[in-house]
Amino acid sequence: MTATITALRFQKRNQERVNVYLDGSYAFALPALIAASLRIGQSLGEEEIASLQGQDAAQRAYEWALRFLASRPRSSAEVRRRLGQQELPAGTIDIVVERLQNAGYLDDEAFARFWVSNREQFRPRAPLALRQELRQKGVADSIINQALQAVDSSESAYRAGQAQARRYETLDQHAFRQKLGGYLLRRGFPHDVVWPVVAQLWTELRADADEGAEENGWL
Repeated sequence: MTATITALRFQKRNQERVNVYLDGSYAFALPALIAASLRIGQSLGEEEIASLQGQDAAQRAYEWALRFLASRPRSSAEVRRRLGQQELPAGTIDIVVERLQNAGYLDDEAFARFWVSNREQFRPRAPLALRQELRQKGVADSIINQALQAVDSSESAYRAGQAQARRYETLDQHAFRQKLGGYLLRRGFPHDVVWPVVAQLWTELRADADEGAEENGWL
């Protein structure tokens, strides 16, 4: 069964989409770039119509994915999961993801580097915690291993503990050790990293306190 294109009209509210009329009635809409290949009087079979509608679905999914990626980089798996929530066919999702990858918008290696760098700058975490986060994002272990090569656990723990240590500076050493140590352990740092860092931060805080007291003539 075939149908004939009787009209091709740009949408009033969106000049980038074209309404397609078959046999005198509105049938579906297409992106202008896809509709450009059509002409009035052209006959379309069922398979051709289904193919055009599939191209439209893929284009709309692609545009949605671009908006989804605008806020921050995402992993390929994140994009797949979100597209899957729209009940798109698996084939359409594959097409969109491949197109995004070819355009450079999806790159799991770059995403893993971004994630680690962002955490290191704003919320330092242990490599183990970072690994778990990236796995949850669907990043492959081989890519995670590469992204974590530059992470120094002791340095990360020190930076993670610095700001927090100030909150505990009025505590005695035992309470300080318990509070800050627990904080760092919850962030995934191992015991052999945590306790030397806690001791270092305690020493630095006491030294700062003594220096301040001396400057004010209290010592």
